[in-house]
Amino acid sequence: MNARGREQGGRGEPAPRSPDGQTTSGDVADRARGSVAQGVRRLIVVALLLVVVAGGAGSFGVRTSRASASGGGYELTVTYPRTARAGLDAQWGVDLTAPPEGFGDQVVLAVSSDYFTFWEEQGFSPGPAQETSDGTWDYMTFDPPPGRRFSLSFDGYVQPSSQRGGDGEVAVLTGGRRVVSVAFSTWLAP
Repeated sequence: MNARGREQGGRGEPAPRSPDGQTTSGDVADRARGSVAQGVRRLIVVALLLVVVAGGAGSFGVRTSRASASGGGYELTVTYPRTARAGLDAQWGVDLTAPPEGFGDQVVLAVSSDYFTFWEEQGFSPGPAQETSDGTWDYMTFDPPPGRRFSLSFDGYVQPSSQRGGDGEVAVLTGGRRVVSVAFSTWLAP
């Protein structure tokens, strides 16, 4: 009866007592196992609740950042998704300020080719007058804007099947040489 009573006591029934009315060591062990299991269940529920709250707050969505550098009289800023998710639109763009003498005949940007492999491209605005690639860099040549400020925006979203982001770099070229560049990285949330 004591072994059977101990088994029933582990299911929420009153713990059996020894003939003298004292709780047995087996009863204490049953209660301890129940407490540990209950604690584990509570931890799992709290962890799931934290994931749901973080998701509801947008922690697994798109987070945009900016990276800037200056050199050769140019100021370059790249706006990019620091964190994104597959299937979501994300902001990417370049803002470039020329030195006081202006851009000259053209604006040439080099963008690391691998960066756009996880994007579904809708296009650049303004569109480049010329494009070429050497497999490592995509070179885009633009007609210079009036004034000293050039802005490029990219319309695209992360491909639905993408599971890994990537590193990228944008460089400004004048006379075939780099005068300023900015590196950045995008992580894709699951």
